[in-house]
Amino acid sequence: MARHPARSAPFHWIFGDQLGPHFAPPDTTLVMIESRAVLRRRRFHRAKAHLLLSAMRHRAAELGDTVRYIKADTYREGLRRAVGDARVTVHHPTSHAALALVNSLDQADVLPPRGFLVPREEFARWAEGTRGSGLRLEDFYRTVRRGHDLLMDGDRPAGGRWNLDTDNREPPPRGASALPVPRPYRPREDAIDDEVRADLDRWERAGEVSFVGRDGPRTFPADRAEARRALRAFVERRLPTFGRWEDAMLADDWAMSHSLLSAPLNLGLLTPDECLAVAERAYRSGDAPLNAVEGFVRQIAGWREYVWQVYWHFGPRYRERNALRHHRPLPGWFTELDADAVTARCLAGVLAEVRDRGWVHHIPRLMVLGNWALQRGWHPDRVTDWFHRSFVDGYDWVMVPNVIGMSQYADGGRMTTKPYVCGGPYINRMSDFCGPCAYRPGERTGDTGCPYSAGYWWFLDRHRSELAGNARMRQPLRGLDRLADLPEVVRRERARGDRPP
Repeated sequence: MARHPARSAPFHWIFGDQLGPHFAPPDTTLVMIESRAVLRRRRFHRAKAHLLLSAMRHRAAELGDTVRYIKADTYREGLRRAVGDARVTVHHPTSHAALALVNSLDQADVLPPRGFLVPREEFARWAEGTRGSGLRLEDFYRTVRRGHDLLMDGDRPAGGRWNLDTDNREPPPRGASALPVPRPYRPREDAIDDEVRADLDRWERAGEVSFVGRDGPRTFPADRAEARRALRAFVERRLPTFGRWEDAMLADDWAMSHSLLSAPLNLGLLTPDECLAVAERAYRSGDAPLNAVEGFVRQIAGWREYVWQVYWHFGPRYRERNALRHHRPLPGWFTELDADAVTARCLAGVLAEVRDRGWVHHIPRLMVLGNWALQRGWHPDRVTDWFHRSFVDGYDWVMVPNVIGMSQYADGGRMTTKPYVCGGPYINRMSDFCGPCAYRPGERTGDTGCPYSAGYWWFLDRHRSELAGNARMRQPLRGLDRLADLPEVVRRERARGDRPP
């Protein structure tokens, strides 16, 4: 169990995802530790490593003489060099492993978490009150809205509806290569970014670390000032069109109308409160429509908050869930982000964006990347690790529920009511990927048969028995019996294996 301090400690330890001012108690000497072992243990995306180290060093530069910034091999070594055996406080870390580390240190006292709306104890009471009906996101979301007076008119939701998701499912504009919205905020790199990049180059040349992906000019904020500018730019320029195209994809528009705030939020550079407050002000002042603001509020006060809570509620063994018994390893072309090896235009394009930026928005993650992994039967824990390493906003608390619970349905329905699996027609409806593609979304076999469409039916055929009792899957499962070419689909998909589609 986390230990809480009986008295104030002279030192306070800040992890690399706790970089906002709300993580720094007054009247203490702050400690930051840059651990090389973290980069050695996993093969991270290089843009992720660059952003994290840049953000940490930017924060240290802001803090000046009030911080002891230690570059060490491990956290234990760094803490010993920073404070010796003196007592140190630390806000509740964001992963089970990090919490186990601080709890193993006799000198460390753990303060409550920061950066989220709902205390864990409050979520536990809410979960207990569901009385076995399930931890439904929608119920939790409404509880958060009421408790924090978010988009409320008295005791009723603004506009009379809690959830405007049905208004936010428009396909992209026909014939458009990009949305008619201003481009997103882009930070300017500085000497700290150059220093980090030089260090990464040197460590790679020495064989100390290895990365995947490309590290181009930094896309996401690395300090508090940049994060606040990014928030302001989104609300003023892009929030009004966010809702309607929230679930759409365009091959040549990687950002669409999305906020791109997940990285600074997950680094602790922004708080959910301030993001929600400025978005609601835009609605109240008439600068953004309700469907856009409600969609944004639902992502932060609903989904982000829910994911954080269920990560802790389900415990460290949740990541081991594998209800569909998927055990295939991830193939090399996928782990290496080799988009050029892929013919399917949607997967090639999305994998290229991951390679080049370490980020795509939630629909390509779920319906292109996660969907393909689910169809092929890749091991959910390995898929979780890939998302964690390959995305700049990926942390353990983010990816375990999102991948185990949602994307891969590995928990058997504890988080979602059905698997998020689809064929080519859905991708065709919500994007412009399919037009110039070598495959046709309405075909399952032959040289032009869409691998996603064939893989969809192959997945359903493999898992008939597990999904038979799911009311939301009855109609798709009945469709299997109407497929005259199902034996050929199954044969071809088995033969395809894990070759790039």
